[in-house]
Amino acid sequence: MGWFYLIIAGIFEWGWPAGLKLGWTDEGAHYGWISFAVVCMIISGGLLLLALRTIPMGTAYAIWTGIGAVGTLILGMVFFGEAATLARFFFVGLIVVGILGLKLSSGH
Repeated sequence: MGWFYLIIAGIFEWGWPAGLKLGWTDEGAHYGWISFAVVCMIISGGLLLLALRTIPMGTAYAIWTGIGAVGTLILGMVFFGEAATLARFFFVGLIVVGILGLKLSSGH
C-alpha cells in the first residue's frame, strides 16, 4: 500500500506548483487557485507520511520529488507553453530512470 500512497502523493505534487502559478498573476491573487495549491500540499504530504511507514525515507522522498518534477514539467509544457526541447525530454528521462532504479533496488 505504501507504493500506492507514494505514487498518489507524487501526483498531488503536480497540483501545488500549478495552483501557485495560476494563483498569482498580473491581475493579482486568485485565492481559489492558492487554496487549491495548499490542499494539494497537505494531501501530498499526508500521503507521503503514510508511504514512509513502509518505504525507506530516502527512497520515498526521491521518488516523491521525482514524480512531482516530471509531472510538473509536463504540465508546464502542455498548459503553460514552456519549451518542449529534446534536451528537456532527455533530462526528464534521466529522472524517470532514477525513479525506476530506486523502485527496483529498494527491496520493497
